[in-house]
Amino acid sequence: MKIDCFKCQHFRVTWDQANPRGCTAYGFKTKQLPSLVVRQSSGMDCLKFMPKVRQGDTGR
Repeated sequence: MKIDCFKCQHFRVTWDQANPRGCTAYGFKTKQLPSLVVRQSSGMDCLKFMPKVRQGDTGR
């Protein structure tokens, strides 16, 4: 399964130019997409992915 960090609630853009992407679930910043770092270090897909909920989306 390919994880799209841009669609995850935990994904953050940081002010750190050296590490512009971050994951609040795992608590780190990186140059790469956080899901790639998780995959490289654990060999598994990210287990903390949570789809973003759009404002006004009632789930219908």
